[in-house]
Amino acid sequence: MSTLTNITLKIWRQDGPDAQGRFETHHIPEIPAEASFLEMLDVLNERLVSENKEAIVFDHDCREGICGTCSLMIDGRAHGPQQGTATCQLHMRTFASGDEIVIEPWRAAAFPILKDLMTDRSPLDRIIETGGFITAATGGAPDANLIPVPKPVADAAMDAASCIGCGACVAACPNGAANLFTGAKIAHLNLLPQGQAERFQRSEAMVETMDEYFGSCTNHGECEAACPKEISIDVIAVMNADYLKAKFTNRNSLSRT
Repeated sequence: MSTLTNITLKIWRQDGPDAQGRFETHHIPEIPAEASFLEMLDVLNERLVSENKEAIVFDHDCREGICGTCSLMIDGRAHGPQQGTATCQLHMRTFASGDEIVIEPWRAAAFPILKDLMTDRSPLDRIIETGGFITAATGGAPDANLIPVPKPVADAAMDAASCIGCGACVAACPNGAANLFTGAKIAHLNLLPQGQAERFQRSEAMVETMDEYFGSCTNHGECEAACPKEISIDVIAVMNADYLKAKFTNRNSLSRT
């Protein structure tokens, strides 16, 4: 198994939300090239604990590119240099012996730092709470083919549903916008028949909740480039169209009551 040697890590350390942050330098003398990036941080933390020092705090859970918690800026790029890859899927073979790697938390006003590399991404949850669901009657499960869905529609909805809510789009955006995230969550429901009943209510509620926390999209496209699931910015167009329709439809509904 090949190994990398003499890796230097510059890691952001911050004791709490209101504390002064700083970069801390650590050296990894040797690490297997097939180790994941998070496994490399595990090795470092084990060493720190053995030296009676405080371990570096970072988010992680599934380590399979599903949960979206492994949110790190690596050398200034969300999730690191490899496109279509979450931090937990990034391997040390991407780097070379002697490299210096800078590791930071998400840099976005909506994501305050809790400690070290961990940020509070709960504003994304606030968006989901306002409309990221459908209302369905309970009871027995319907047949799988009961509701016909054209394949292009199903494919587009499933592509949008692949969003793991990591927040890389926000961290990469110069405006700190969450339009790709919100667009994906709206599109994957609004494109399907099951999501039509609440389509306009959902669009209005989720977009306006997003605007409370995040900046505005100016179509730079960094969000699409940083997304580990490579979600297309087409979902933003779907979101914008449905939001405009929602404002017109909901306004007319109110005028008739």
